Amino acid sequence: MKRRTLLAAAGTVLSAPFIKAQSKTSLQGAIIGHGAHRYQVDLEWCKAKRETHPVKDCHEMVMDAQKRLIMITNEARNNILIFDKEGHVLDAWTLRLKAGHGLSLDTRDGQEYLWLCDSSGASVIKTSLKGEVLLKLPHAKDCGAYDATSKYAPTEAAVAPNGDVYVADGYGSQFILQFDAQGKFIRKFGGLSSQAMNPGKFMQAHGVTIDLRGPEPLVLCTERIRNEFHWFTLAGEYVRSVYLPGAFMSRPVISGDLLLSGVCFGMKPGDYRMWRDRGFILILDKDNRVISAPGGQAPEYEGDQVKLLLQDQPVFRNVHDVCVDDAGDLYGCQWNADKAYPYKLRKV
Repeated sequence: MKRRTLLAAAGTVLSAPFIKAQSKTSLQGAIIGHGAHRYQVDLEWCKAKRETHPVKDCHEMVMDAQKRLIMITNEARNNILIFDKEGHVLDAWTLRLKAGHGLSLDTRDGQEYLWLCDSSGASVIKTSLKGEVLLKLPHAKDCGAYDATSKYAPTEAAVAPNGDVYVADGYGSQFILQFDAQGKFIRKFGGLSSQAMNPGKFMQAHGVTIDLRGPEPLVLCTERIRNEFHWFTLAGEYVRSVYLPGAFMSRPVISGDLLLSGVCFGMKPGDYRMWRDRGFILILDKDNRVISAPGGQAPEYEGDQVKLLLQDQPVFRNVHDVCVDDAGDLYGCQWNADKAYPYKLRKV
């Protein structure tokens, strides 16, 4: 299946008709994944109580130096939930964000900070781990990045070693915006494209991180609709892409030599449109080749190109993020999954 054909078929997100899937009981304890990256499913990991710590969508999660798991939700009563590794809630706080979406951890000068993105509120905020607001980046229209008619809806932020902040405008005008550590706008790159193959442009610049695995730091961005990752220099020059057909990925996550991402939407065998409730997780090695797909079919390659990636077991509906802890266990956060709390995948 050619890339252009897949893209043309993807179009809009479709909801799958109700099909009785495996029960939670049958999936609890299941072993998923491939090769050296296989995991036991724990659907009951989270001990949060809905009456005190409700969620809508569990968007993203990071682990701090204290081995606490910090998660952002779009539930205004608790934008941030903080768990221990056994799933107990240790803390919760809120900034009353309209749509808490992106969450990144920045360690600098011996301190840890959070960067939160509110896509509906068009805001990017730096906070302490306790929720104290330390810096708000200017709106794209107020700093000269956009004109008055351009939409700005940031979905993710990442911080380079020199302190520069890169913001993915994934629900807006599809640029990556670069700011210095004080919040001064430097440049933008990327931008909207409707073409199947247009390196360095985006149909949806959903996520961003800094890739430190090579000889120099690179900005790594998700092109969700075209099933691609794009790499750029810190100055915004396009470097390369990797194409992962069938996988409508969320943000890129670096863990050691690995690159991981949650697949929010997927395809069906013989149906190359973009479907909800077809999520799984991707794990790529240092050469950016898929080596495991927990919840998905085993990856196969034809030369240097991975073949169509599809869900195998319905462990997940729509994976919005994957977090890796210090033991190599994974945590899957989901969007539009009946307010499900994160699932844990214990490495075997």
